Amino acid sequence: MSGLCKFILKISGWRVIGDMPHDIKKYVIIVAPHTSNWDFIIGVLVRCTLGFKSMYLGKKELFRPPFGWLFRKLGGYPVDRSKKANVTDQVVDYYNSYEAFAIAVAPEGTRKKVAKWRTGFYFIAYKAGVPIVPAVMDRKHKKVTIHPPFWPTGDLDADLPKLQACYRHLNKNKAAGGEHEK
Repeated sequence: MSGLCKFILKISGWRVIGDMPHDIKKYVIIVAPHTSNWDFIIGVLVRCTLGFKSMYLGKKELFRPPFGWLFRKLGGYPVDRSKKANVTDQVVDYYNSYEAFAIAVAPEGTRKKVAKWRTGFYFIAYKAGVPIVPAVMDRKHKKVTIHPPFWPTGDLDADLPKLQACYRHLNKNKAAGGEHEK
């Protein structure tokens, strides 16, 4: 299957720079910018090509019939964004329940361009004691760049600009420049 995914990426013009940390069993992947439904398909192809397993969070509406079974099969966990349930703690529980666990998250929290990143991914990683792996989706150059793992210190204001620096060259909007939503 890996060969097929690699072939599909190649014929569509996409390439992958870097690799996932195969020596680390648990981590949070942040994929940005997230502005297209195609990001999901590219992400699944990259995951298959590099041979790692990761889950993802998606709005609960994606998990309804007729395609809900497919999103679950591809590693999805539904999130009810209308409730103020503590999703961060729920995901930290997943990390504590499994020997190996990775979850991919869009820090923008939506496909729209945003001025501020949401910070749930950061607190998930910090509370679970796992690193954050920045993955840059560069549509203009059709490449996905995976950066080395970053271990959160608990100082969001110091750590977030370091993470966002991986994305700054793509976009000159505020989200890539260092702001965040607390």
